[in-house]
Amino acid sequence: MEKQRLLVVVRHAKAEQFAASDVERVLSERGRDDGRALGEWLAGAGVEPDVAYVSYAARTRETWDVLASGAGWDLTPQIDGALYGTDEAGVLELVHSTPDDASTVIVVGHNPTMAMLVQLLDDGEGQASGAIELGSFPTSAAAVFAVDGTWDDVVPVGCRLLAFQVGRG
Repeated sequence: MEKQRLLVVVRHAKAEQFAASDVERVLSERGRDDGRALGEWLAGAGVEPDVAYVSYAARTRETWDVLASGAGWDLTPQIDGALYGTDEAGVLELVHSTPDDASTVIVVGHNPTMAMLVQLLDDGEGQASGAIELGSFPTSAAAVFAVDGTWDDVVPVGCRLLAFQVGRG
């Protein structure tokens, strides 16, 4: 039997409304506080990532920075350009490419993809199943899934939703 793995799906924290381009939008003060609070919650829940996939957009990179700061993590994320505009299938491909020795993966991305991914993965059997309303995955939200098996076993309706949290600082 394979060891249980954790997949944590995070939507970036609250960003400023305007910038020269969407990719350049940075976090608002509230977003920085909320992201830090979410990091504190994840650390308190025992989440210690081995791999972090983060979209290249300014707001997701900054979300990772405040999340890791709040959690006390010292992990260099893999900045991924495809996460900015990909769909759920693209995120799954990225997760499937995770090294086998990684036991916890965090993906920091954007809606609607993160919300759709969470709905897609939930098998309905986890203690937090039903905690997320369909189509609702606010800024600074994290869904923590249990994955039985390998990273290739992260498939639709194939993961248990262990916890759902919205960071508010």
